[in-house]
Amino acid sequence: MKTRDWRLLILIILMGGGCSKPAVEQVETTAPAPVKTITVAAAPFEGIVAASGIVSAAPGADWVITAPEPARIVELPKAEGDRVTPGDLLVRFEIPARATDVAARRAEVDQARARMENAQASVTRLTTLVEHGVAAQKELEDARRDLSEARAALAQANAATEAAAVLAARSTVRARFAGVIAKRGHNPGDMVEATSADLILRVVDPSKLQVVASVPIPDLARVRVGKPVRVLVPGSEAPEDGKVLTRPAAVDPTGVAAEVRISLNAETTLAVGTPVRVEIVAEQRPAALTVPIEAILREDDDTFVMVAAADNKAQKRKVTIGLTTAKLAEITGGLKAGEAVIVQGQQGLPDGAAITQEK
Repeated sequence: MKTRDWRLLILIILMGGGCSKPAVEQVETTAPAPVKTITVAAAPFEGIVAASGIVSAAPGADWVITAPEPARIVELPKAEGDRVTPGDLLVRFEIPARATDVAARRAEVDQARARMENAQASVTRLTTLVEHGVAAQKELEDARRDLSEARAALAQANAATEAAAVLAARSTVRARFAGVIAKRGHNPGDMVEATSADLILRVVDPSKLQVVASVPIPDLARVRVGKPVRVLVPGSEAPEDGKVLTRPAAVDPTGVAAEVRISLNAETTLAVGTPVRVEIVAEQRPAALTVPIEAILREDDDTFVMVAAADNKAQKRKVTIGLTTAKLAEITGGLKAGEAVIVQGQQGLPDGAAITQEK
């Protein structure tokens, strides 16, 4: 072998030996996972049925005024927001046909009365003549029949006049109850139609407002008359208190919700038509263990929480759930008062993992 070849072989051996140093030992270390916990304790807890609702007037406290028939508005003295008392003039219509009809009916009464008076006089005269043998009995009987018919005609004319007067009285509308003008749809001089769509005034009694809540049918069985309710008003932190007034006796089997009426415990400043959220207290637990909803872990049909054990390790605990709200879940089994439940950092945390609790 040539000298050059030997030198090349020695260089390759030296280079190979330099690359075969022992590997550095890899040591795997896992730091404790930071978590936040709460200590569960027994406390009062409420089961809530949440629903959306609309502020509405109680039955009989919401009055929409329309024209009894096509007419012209002569007087309309109240504006939106004005208060009214019973008997106040609200609207006066001009219905020419009604005034003409009343006058015609009264003329008919006068004619019927005159006919009856004449018939009565004829009976009186013929009675005397028959007694003296001057007139025949048949003439008296015919006169009495005419008198009977005249009396019936007068009664009929009086009834027709009263009916016409009642219709004519509808041309003037006065307040039935104390309230507020919630809506005004016309002005004096306007021509109006006799349809429900042609609103003239809407009068509402603000002291008799309720909330009509749309409760999901699956939750309806939990709602009871008299149960307390919190009415949550948009833009207001303080809820208004009320109670369940009525629940439906029957529901539409194809529907998804049913109406529940809620009375307010105090007079409200809310306007009719205001959308609200309601929380109906369906159940009340005097002492229940609860955890935040975010602490709940679900796997298939099972429910778990992660508990911080005394050895600073996470313990996966199967639990049973009772009532739930938007924020809390009642734990009815698998957990004891005084245990620390992980409420932050539990997602993906293995059972038995080392943990460190953050303040």
